[in-house]
Amino acid sequence: MYDALATYGPGVSTLRERTAAALDPQAGDTVVEMGCGTGANFAYLRERVGDSGTVVGVDFSPGMLAVARDRVVREKWENVHVVRGDATQPPVEHTDAVVASFVSGMLADPAAVVDDWADLVGPGGRLALLDLARSTRPAGRPLNALFHGLVLAGMPSKRPADLSAATELLDRRVVAAQRALRKRCVDATYSTHALGFARLGAGTVR
Repeated sequence: MYDALATYGPGVSTLRERTAAALDPQAGDTVVEMGCGTGANFAYLRERVGDSGTVVGVDFSPGMLAVARDRVVREKWENVHVVRGDATQPPVEHTDAVVASFVSGMLADPAAVVDDWADLVGPGGRLALLDLARSTRPAGRPLNALFHGLVLAGMPSKRPADLSAATELLDRRVVAAQRALRKRCVDATYSTHALGFARLGAGTVR
């Protein structure tokens, strides 16, 4: 259910467009998307880098990559590629920008991974992270219980101890990832959307 919310939830396409804008790659750049899933961000990223740029989607799930590849073939995107790999050990040596949507909450050590991504792009490179977490806005807080239920529904483990701590763990991981981004970037920006459930951070690596 959490995956479905991140994919089909109201306003998600707008969030993806905002994320590509926040990443702000230039024409001709190479952008690597960590945890690209079905390739829902590809169109927005490709629009930014243009025909002279390159978009590389990395995901560990063969099923997700198959859907992403079908999307690339269907749209006839010659400068978009998908690669099977682990976002914590990306199969690339350098890129101009890294973007990840709804990934930080699944990482055991998100701060360390974001650090690695910053090293991957190097000084002047761009990072952008879009994630879902509980809302701290007055308008969003009444819906936190519903959000918690969606997180639980998508968990592979049903142990009571895991379920009770699931949303708190998600929140901590998202906060840690955004904090790591701000630490590594000279001009980090941060904004919340969708009643505060969506958190978007971006910046240029120092």
